[in-house]
Amino acid sequence: MPAGLLAGVAAVLLARGGDEAQVVLDHILAWWPNAPLVMTPLGFAFSAYATRRWFDGAQGSGIPQIIACNVLPSTSKTRSNMVSVKVGIGKAVMLLFLLVCGASIGREGPTVQIAAVMMLLAGRIGGVRREGALLLAGGAAGIAGAFNTPIAGVVFAIEELARRYEARTNGTVILAVLLAGFASLVLAGNYTYFGHSPAALTHNAWPDVLAVIICGIVGGALGGTFSQLLVWGIVRLPRLWGGWSNIKIAVFAGICGLVVAVIGLATHDATFGTGYDQAKGIIQLTSHMSWTYGPLKLIVTLLSSMCGIPGGLFAPSLSAGAGFGGTLAGMLPFLPSATVVLLGVVGYFAGVVQSPLTAFVIVAEMTGSDQMVVPLMATSLLAYAVSRMVCKHPVYHAIGYDMVRQAWKKENLAAHGHGDGPAGH
Repeated sequence: MPAGLLAGVAAVLLARGGDEAQVVLDHILAWWPNAPLVMTPLGFAFSAYATRRWFDGAQGSGIPQIIACNVLPSTSKTRSNMVSVKVGIGKAVMLLFLLVCGASIGREGPTVQIAAVMMLLAGRIGGVRREGALLLAGGAAGIAGAFNTPIAGVVFAIEELARRYEARTNGTVILAVLLAGFASLVLAGNYTYFGHSPAALTHNAWPDVLAVIICGIVGGALGGTFSQLLVWGIVRLPRLWGGWSNIKIAVFAGICGLVVAVIGLATHDATFGTGYDQAKGIIQLTSHMSWTYGPLKLIVTLLSSMCGIPGGLFAPSLSAGAGFGGTLAGMLPFLPSATVVLLGVVGYFAGVVQSPLTAFVIVAEMTGSDQMVVPLMATSLLAYAVSRMVCKHPVYHAIGYDMVRQAWKKENLAAHGHGDGPAGH
């Protein structure tokens, strides 16, 4: 299936584009340190307006769109729009532009949507009609290619994208992941996303058990709080404002962008972008961040994700989790620091996405921590349970099903001659 190769190529190109966007931002900051006070709010406002006006369906992560597409009928115009080539291109362009502006967003969720677009396009050209399988395969290939984590790609497709998984899709998903992984291997080499973590099990089981309990509870509570706030911001807030118009969403995005800029400058630019460098340094114990990094990264990611601009949650959530893990490690000197940091990453990440299997597999693969699989799994499951007490519905599914509700409302209104729904006003 050539589309699997294309998905892997797209993931690598988007990753390299994201790296170049960070370089451009660094050059801008070196030339004019206060530039974010202007370009971040204006960039957010423009992107929110342009996305809604010309690329409607490209907002946010991209994962909720694929979940919604698995629910909406193939005849739905909203469904077709979410996985159109136009939206895929717009999402990629806007994502890179926003990274230059300093948005705290990731490229992995967008890669899922873009890869799904490629799979569907290839399927239509090749006469493959099983669009549900193609959507799952595209999502899996996107994660596998973005992180060089093939096992996590398969688990992600089963656990996150489809609650109803058919055995006959196995071959399609695994083949797509295999080809995406091959493309990533050829273009980017055999790398581990965050390098190798020095975390290891101790000879005494009690420190490990205590680290699992603390990181699972704290990470789950913080991740669940983030998800609950994000669902409120995306699903509930527009209703309080009487629905979003193009101008309203642009103004709101500009306000969010200004706050992101102020926090970024206050942290000496640490909270801008994906947070990859900060997370890698904390995980490998080569750098130390202030205890404020985790909470502030949570806030800027929340603001970047709820204002209608394209961007994912994976990378900034992993970075915030590393910040929280680093803080916990400093507060618990009697526990191994590297272990606490790594468990803090998986605890917070599992709390955000509420997909415990995906969380521990992806963290294990991206840090080369095969020997930490059991503690990672235990922390992830505990964090998931705690997060569900705070946020009852997984964030991607809550947003995805809200998209389904809006699509039905919009298309029903259009069918009865009452205009194009909220997006048209």
